[in-house]
Amino acid sequence: MPLPIRSLESQVVLVSGASRGLGAAIAKAFGREGANVVVNYFQSEKKADEVALSIGDRALPWQADVREREEVQAMVDAANEHFGRPVATVISNALINYRFDPVTRPTAETATWEDYQAQLEGSVQAALNLIQATRASMQEVGSGRFIAIGSNLVHHPVVPYHDYTTGKAALLGFVRNMAAELGPEGITVNMVSGGLLDRTDASDATPDEVFDIIRETTPLRSVASPEDVADAVLFFASPWARAVTGQNLMVDGGLVMQ
Repeated sequence: MPLPIRSLESQVVLVSGASRGLGAAIAKAFGREGANVVVNYFQSEKKADEVALSIGDRALPWQADVREREEVQAMVDAANEHFGRPVATVISNALINYRFDPVTRPTAETATWEDYQAQLEGSVQAALNLIQATRASMQEVGSGRFIAIGSNLVHHPVVPYHDYTTGKAALLGFVRNMAAELGPEGITVNMVSGGLLDRTDASDATPDEVFDIIRETTPLRSVASPEDVADAVLFFASPWARAVTGQNLMVDGGLVMQ
């Protein structure tokens, strides 16, 4: 049975970690296409308000720690009431307290289990909370879109960010298991994996030399931008991706090819 086709402008979209960087670019991209957008943030209220203002009255900024199940459910319930339609498209993007600094990163010698645990909670626990809080909404609509943000470092750890990359690898397993279970309900679950993005708060500690290496070795001779990744996210949320699930799309200019 074919899945119901829902245009982007008919969707209520929740973007976690939408106050800055990639999350802000994703929220603005959905806003540009006419969707209603929940602009989730953890600490950056002012920046979230700015993102919401750029979208207009179709945006709802909302503070919630996506690692906390009750806070996520309260956010989803508020969005359902505010927009008068259920949230059925979710972008799990939030990155909790992480900077891509190759100098100060945890190494094989210094990494602790607490480092790993923090990234597993920020990736997998947050995604679990989001999908459980919105599954009923997706069932009400008759279809759903869940898109997790991953990393090409899982496949090409050019810099071994041990804790971060392990969290994203676990998230990919989560995505594929959920795709298998929720597919019969018309819910697609996919991942979009960017590389090092030029340039966000998370990557501002990365030396220019690293960006230069990427430009020199990537087929497109460029570093992907947040807007590049955001447009790929739109594809997975769109009617054109209705038969695609359990996939991980690399958006890194061809640095990693699968």
